[in-house]
Amino acid sequence: MKTLLRHYVIDTVALYLASTATSGLIFAEGIKTLLLAGVGLMAASLVVRPLINLLILPLNLITFGLFKWVSSAIALYLVSLVVPGFKIGNFVFLGLPTGWIDIPSFSLNGILAYVGFSFLLSLITSFMHWLIK
Repeated sequence: MKTLLRHYVIDTVALYLASTATSGLIFAEGIKTLLLAGVGLMAASLVVRPLINLLILPLNLITFGLFKWVSSAIALYLVSLVVPGFKIGNFVFLGLPTGWIDIPSFSLNGILAYVGFSFLLSLITSFMHWLIK
């Protein structure tokens, strides 16, 4: 139960941080939709994603693990189908100019938007899991 709660909090906070860093995640009813999307993302991460990874194991072995982004994108797509009011539009990153490095702005739409958001959510959740340990 403790691990489920931890996954839920991390996935919900990751969705919120991804929605503030980029534009394209749409929560129609605000915090209610965000909390429901957190439940859906937790369930997809713990149940659906391992099944998808098992199905695409040969492609994942051929590409040395790069195909895992596709399984995350499929799980995110399933969450957007199940949770009412949660939609993914275009992945728009406005850029990040710093003193050390400048990250240019870019936009992804369609299937690539799901891949972009799955990559960003994976980075955020991995960092948060690392912080907790």
